[in-house]
Amino acid sequence: MKTVDYLIIGGGIIGITVALALKRRHPASSVCVIDKEARLGMHGSGRNSGVIHSGFYYSANSLKARFTRDGNRALKDFIRERNLPLNECGKLVIAKDESELPVLDELLQRGSANGVELYKISAEEAREIEPRVKTYQNALWSPSTATADPVIVLEAFRQEAEDRGIELLMGEAFEQCDGNRVWSTSEVFDAGYVVNAAGLYADRIAHAFGFGKQYMIFPFKGLYLKSTEPVGSFKTNIYPVPDLRNPFLGVHVTVTVDGHHKIGPTAIPAFWREQYKGFGNFAWNELFQIMIQGSQMMVHSDFDFRRLAYEELRKYQRSHLVALSQPLATGLKPETFTQWGPSGIRAQLLNLKTKSLEMDFVYEGDGRSFHILNSVSPGWTCSIPFSDYLVDQMEASTRA
Repeated sequence: MKTVDYLIIGGGIIGITVALALKRRHPASSVCVIDKEARLGMHGSGRNSGVIHSGFYYSANSLKARFTRDGNRALKDFIRERNLPLNECGKLVIAKDESELPVLDELLQRGSANGVELYKISAEEAREIEPRVKTYQNALWSPSTATADPVIVLEAFRQEAEDRGIELLMGEAFEQCDGNRVWSTSEVFDAGYVVNAAGLYADRIAHAFGFGKQYMIFPFKGLYLKSTEPVGSFKTNIYPVPDLRNPFLGVHVTVTVDGHHKIGPTAIPAFWREQYKGFGNFAWNELFQIMIQGSQMMVHSDFDFRRLAYEELRKYQRSHLVALSQPLATGLKPETFTQWGPSGIRAQLLNLKTKSLEMDFVYEGDGRSFHILNSVSPGWTCSIPFSDYLVDQMEASTRA
């Protein structure tokens, strides 16, 4: 039996930053993080795009809006203080035609409401920033958007956690619980407080504790095509006007931290939670559950799941994904996109009652455990201030 004051399940960016927030507030407490993998960053936190968002996509009353702006600053400060790679390249959001101009205005209003530095500029001004960009009349310029390497950043957080005396146990998967007694692969924990930050499996662990029964994780697979063009071929990220009805931002050009670029991502419904490549990590029970929910959403979802699934599956065809990127910029040719990057899985929360995808962060908890059910993009950007907020909510639940 291993006794700990705080047990965090999941060593991704949210799990580590929550552990750090708890340790800063309660330095004498024992904090332990367990993760089922042999090293950190094997899933969402190590496979994201690396974009540090600025916070203009989200409605002003959302948690994402509340923490993206401050998270952008805090994460960039963390990276700079440790001399880690950072590409402060900014972002352009473009309109393909006149019908998309009102959405640019809506994003501008959201940015203003959220206190984000964001400018509406002309097409000529956009080309001064990025000569290859295409846009109709206007574009939005976000100078505070940046890119970094999520694996390197997560490793820096891991090092800080260990320096502060936080215990990290790798290869320890959650198996079962009885109250706050938790069994993992080779340990039994008697935990004063349990924090579930398990990403793709957050729903299952929450259910074991009696929380989140109306939710399940519905995985979406993200793929990027890497360009063979030389470093510096693009100066900034270029994004399309998004469909504000769903949480995906559309195919875009991402400038990586080392100055290369890639196009994507897809948001293809995955058939099991860790369907990264081929039949690796295949799970019959997950396939069965996802097929049932997917078939129901084909009929009952509030965001036209049938159309989304069809459009996203087409992106498996390399030529089609390149074609979708071509309205963004000149010179995006199929022959320069020959290699797929590593895939990632978005742990998107599905509300089983409404058949809708949760657009904002979602959590539940009480005085004994706390469950972070939906912390998808921009969770990486938001991680530092969001984790402080989550600890506030844990402490409020404990006092209640």
